[in-house]
Order: sequence, then structure tokens, then C-alpha cells
Amino acid sequence: MTQWIDISQPLSNDIAHWPGDTPFHYETTYSKSHTGSVNIGQITTSLHCGTHVDAPFHFDNDGATIDQLDINLYIGRAKVIDVSQYDPITPDALTEVDLSCVERVLFRTALPNNPHRFPEHMPTFDPALASFLKDQGIRLFGIDMPSVDPVDSKTLDMHHALYDHDIVILENLMLDHVHPGNYELIALPLSIVGADGSPVRAVIKPLGNEGDVNG
Repeated sequence: MTQWIDISQPLSNDIAHWPGDTPFHYETTYSKSHTGSVNIGQITTSLHCGTHVDAPFHFDNDGATIDQLDINLYIGRAKVIDVSQYDPITPDALTEVDLSCVERVLFRTALPNNPHRFPEHMPTFDPALASFLKDQGIRLFGIDMPSVDPVDSKTLDMHHALYDHDIVILENLMLDHVHPGNYELIALPLSIVGADGSPVRAVIKPLGNEGDVNG
């Protein structure tokens, strides 16, 4: 039986966070020894820690919040694409890639998956990708990095280009252990009213004989 593959960053108290943002923290606030019946924990976190989705409101005051987005965008056929040899990553990286019958792309870049270290340098994306992907029918853009834009960007050109082409954003995936190929994706955000994003538990399952996980 084909197994689901977890491509999410585990949330832990030592997970890397965006510089200056709220770090993730979990603690048990009430123990069973105190309540007599249960342990109860709490978390504090930025909505952009670990594997997460961005809502348009994250970078546009008039954009939709996470609870207003169609959950069907985050479920369905996806293609994992190795673009690790490219930087910047432009439409030329996809000229030999068959994007028929998929609406979601997950890019495996040259950035190593390390949830405990915020990267000093990340590959960059050419905003022209958004128009190219829109023409191919793509509705979700997933990456294995903290952001689709450079850390020091204030204009967030790639965020806006994807939004302008009706493509939602999924960030901080773990793809080092995954072969390129076609998969079923589930990466559902929480329905947080008025929020600019949400953590997700992203999982994929190989479709047919393509995209087996590395042994």
C-alpha cells in the first residue's frame, strides 16, 4: 500500500524563525498531576514558522485572509520539480517539464532542508515565472525555502506576481528526501479568521510509478 510522505518541518522550540519574528514555543501549561485528568499545552508562534501557507493579506491590506481561501487549492495532484541547478530560477528551468494534468508545483531548490537554521542565502525566483505558470494552469506554488522573495526584499515582487496570477503560496517544505515526479498533495491551512497565513501539515503520496521516496 502506498504510504503518505510527510514533507513538513516539525515544529519545535529550536526551529528557525524569520529574523525579528515571533519564534515557535510550546509548553505544557497544566500537567495531569495538577489537573487530575489531562495534560494541556499551549503554543505561541508566528503564522510563518515552519511549513506554512501565505494568504494574500500577508502582503496586501486588501487581500483575502486565510479563512477566505478555497481549501481545494491545497488538495490535489502536484509535481515535485528539481530546480537545484538554477539560481535565479526562471521559466527556462521548466522548458523540459511536463506540467499537463497538474495544478500544483513543488520546487526542490539547492537549499538544504534544515529547520534549525535560517538560511543566509536563498535561491531567487524570477517573477516572470508567475505568468508562465498561470499559462500552464498552475494554482499553487510550493517551495523548500522560508520565502518566495529574498530576505531583504521590501517590494515582495514574487509574492505579488503570484497573487496577481491567482497562484497561492506554500513555503518551507521538506523535499530533500523526495524524488521529482507526480504526487497527491494535502497541505490544508487552519481556518483562522482574519489571518495572514497558517501553519500546515503537508503530505504527499506518489501517483502511479512516478515520484517514489528515496530509500
